[in-house]
This record gives sequence, structure tokens and C-alpha cells, in this order.
Amino acid sequence: MADLDRIVRLKTVLARTGLSRSTLYRKISEGSFPKQVAISAHGAGWRESSINRWISDPVGYRHEAS
Repeated sequence: MADLDRIVRLKTVLARTGLSRSTLYRKISEGSFPKQVAISAHGAGWRESSINRWISDPVGYRHEAS
């Protein structure tokens, strides 16, 4: 995969998914939404490819164990 996987921040994720902040974090804890990745000591975001995968199949999404 030659494309660079961008990191998107919370505001973008909420806009793209239509989820509320509380629903997003509940789904993360359930394993039905991609986990954040650390981008600095106090910042985190999501891999755009993971968000796209969730958007393509929100009901069937399950976090892939690393």
C-alpha cells in the first residue's frame, strides 16, 4: 500500500461518522469502533483507513487485534 495513512482528529471523525462523542467512546470501549493512536504526548487521532473501514461496514466492524 503506497498511500500514506493520514491521522484524523476527533472533530473530523465525528463529522464523517455522524456519531456523538459519547457514542464514539462507548463503541471504542466495546471494540466496535477503531481505537485512537497517540500522535504526541497529549494528542491522539484515528487512522483514516480505519475510519473508512468502519464507515463501509459499521455493523460488522470489529477491532483487529495487533
